[in-house]
Amino acid sequence: MSLRRAVALFVAFAFATGIGAAFWASPAGAHETTQPYVYVFVTESTVDGRVEFAIDDVAEVLGLDLGGDDAAVEATLRDNAARLQAYAAEHLTIGSEGREWDLEFGRVDLFREGPGDLAFAVVQYTAEVPAGEVTRVLEITFDPFFDEIDGRDGLLLLTGGWDEGEFDRDMESLVTYTSSSRAQAIDLGGRSQWDNFRSGVTLGIDHIKTGPDHILFVLALLLPSVLVFREVWRPTGGFGAALWRVLKIATFFTIAHSITFTLAGMEWLPLPPSKLTEAIIAASIAGAALHNLRPIFPNREWLLAFAFGLFHGMGFASLVSGLEVSRTSQLVSLLGRNVGIEIGQVVVILLLFPALYLLRRTTVYLPFLTISSLALSVVALGWMTERLLEVDLGTDGLVDRFASTPNGYWLALLLTAAAGATYAFAASRDELLPLADAPSGLETDVSSTVELQEH
Repeated sequence: MSLRRAVALFVAFAFATGIGAAFWASPAGAHETTQPYVYVFVTESTVDGRVEFAIDDVAEVLGLDLGGDDAAVEATLRDNAARLQAYAAEHLTIGSEGREWDLEFGRVDLFREGPGDLAFAVVQYTAEVPAGEVTRVLEITFDPFFDEIDGRDGLLLLTGGWDEGEFDRDMESLVTYTSSSRAQAIDLGGRSQWDNFRSGVTLGIDHIKTGPDHILFVLALLLPSVLVFREVWRPTGGFGAALWRVLKIATFFTIAHSITFTLAGMEWLPLPPSKLTEAIIAASIAGAALHNLRPIFPNREWLLAFAFGLFHGMGFASLVSGLEVSRTSQLVSLLGRNVGIEIGQVVVILLLFPALYLLRRTTVYLPFLTISSLALSVVALGWMTERLLEVDLGTDGLVDRFASTPNGYWLALLLTAAAGATYAFAASRDELLPLADAPSGLETDVSSTVELQEH
């Protein structure tokens, strides 16, 4: 079997798997990400709610054996209820005017919407409100797993507040908590959907920073963006041509994942179980990377970006799907997170594009393209195996060493410096490769505006 046919079959398999998963999926559950949640229900005189911790985080941080079926997991959680309650008490505080209120933590349960969905340990709590009256501003700290797990963030969902002096139980606030914003003052009468939107933007950016799978997919698409396929890969005709290819790929990826992101986030499109969604995303990385070795859609990488972007949108939608908030708040949060994701993607492109552009005319680039694409394929297939078989091959830890911040920034800086040095060395020896659009034997320096106009 030829390499091109093998790549075509793999891409078709990944795409068909995603389509089938989407159509046969059950409706989305309460939420599909491992971030911890805290619900805060406010009335004129009471504050109560619950915290939700992903059981994988609980097992890792508290050292509990949470294997087995759901009945066994729930029994283990309840046997260790005191430890869960103590951990929740250490990482959640509620108060006002500089004074923390006493929190009473109660029942511990296991929550899982359906087979294949993520499971959460749920701990109920009640706040002892002084004088039986809730003040306008609540001071809430929430930081579970922030210190133990790199990149972990949390989400607070608050209902109830004051509107022009009257209590409104339908008011909603969504607040993002990160390692740099663990304590926040929440004005029960001053928050608006704009605040929810900004919180969504923060979560979207943070998701790209802590989501190496999406970063690697963008990288797989970027690698050939500075080349044109003419029987073999050749350097693009200039900065404008290369930038246009990058923008076209990024735009179609954005359009695609925005479609499914919105539809799935609003629960108009059912989400597959989280592990299947993650496996499809991993398969898309492998498909895009293998396509670089033997393209089946030469110079139409935007088609791959659009097709697989539809499934990445389902992964993004898991950030907000099924939250216990109104459609309006959910849509505002979706829009904010979509904007945040786009900002994160633009940053990734700006960090990587200069190095790729400089390297494209050197003899180093094609081996770099091949090795990078093969490495991306191996990592992606490792991820897919981990997601489907629920085993730990150490892929996440390996990737985090390079893709997580600030390591990723330093790696991009070093790559750009090395690319600049390589380009300068090749130029000094008159060894720059001819451009795809240049006549045979003509060595065109596309950084020159005059030469760009000529070609």
